[in-house]
Amino acid sequence: MQDEFFDQSELYEHHRIVADKGQGLLRIDKFLSNRLENVSRNKIQIATRAGNVQVNGDAVKPNYRVKPGDVITILLPYPHYEYEILPENIPINILYEDDHLIVVNKEAGMVVHPGHGNYTGTLVNALCWHLKDVPLFQSGEVRPGLAHRIDKDTSGILVIAKTDIALNRLAKQFFDHTTQRTYHAVVWGTFDPPEGSISGHIGRNIRDRLKMQVFPDGESGKPALTHYRMLENLGHVSLIECRLETGRTHQIRVHMEYVRHPVFNDERYGGNQILRGTVFSKYKQFVENCFKIIPRQALHAKSLTFRHPETGKEMVFDSALPADMQLLVEKWRKYITDRDATGG
Repeated sequence: MQDEFFDQSELYEHHRIVADKGQGLLRIDKFLSNRLENVSRNKIQIATRAGNVQVNGDAVKPNYRVKPGDVITILLPYPHYEYEILPENIPINILYEDDHLIVVNKEAGMVVHPGHGNYTGTLVNALCWHLKDVPLFQSGEVRPGLAHRIDKDTSGILVIAKTDIALNRLAKQFFDHTTQRTYHAVVWGTFDPPEGSISGHIGRNIRDRLKMQVFPDGESGKPALTHYRMLENLGHVSLIECRLETGRTHQIRVHMEYVRHPVFNDERYGGNQILRGTVFSKYKQFVENCFKIIPRQALHAKSLTFRHPETGKEMVFDSALPADMQLLVEKWRKYITDRDATGG
């Protein structure tokens, strides 16, 4: 099964440059275009207008002149990739749209953007059709407007920028972790205590390059922090809410495996095995039927909060559990009700 495989940080370029002691006064856009390879002056000017170019910790205007010893940082959305994107008339669930952004509720099974093994049928292909009159979606880039992403078999909310300025400002929010994202998941086992946090660097698995793993001592990978809260005890599984502080590849799935509560039916991280419960064949058949109900990891990006890139207004979006996860939860509720009623 093909899956998208990159860290949220791969959506950004972040540079830090210290001006030499002998640096002459020079406009910051010209200074940066001289220092950064394959970054156009126009892209630098857009990032500056968005507030993503800082000198000594403060955002500056495009006409700022660099002085000796200045510490300059710039955050840019992902590098440009030449790629032929085929616009496709694929239905998408739009929760909100204005001139600056669009918020969608992605269904499970849809890849976010084209890549190896998934050149068509992606959310970006659908957006390029829906937004065919928007210049950003005519650029030929692989990931136009994307400031974050979710896995192919994870459902839920995504915000996509429609302009370069909006993309720069949204990218800054995700880079600074000022957005709020919550996920709902069904995982194996129950938690005691019912809420807590999981930390540990996440990096590529040293034995299986298609997986990620936790490096608890921080000897490899990047810092990752997931807060969880058990919403419902369903006997041998739990419905939980996760709030992300960081956006690492497969973060919730990896952290849940690490604490021995893999996401239900997550094939890559061991959740597709019967990990809790009885040895009775009737129970085994029940779980197998549950796997058939949701042939993917039981994970949904439920809510997203961010600041509107133009108005600064707080935007809050929430989505209901998709039908397959709702049915899964109901099946487990009935199982424990029947079990308790019979004393089994």
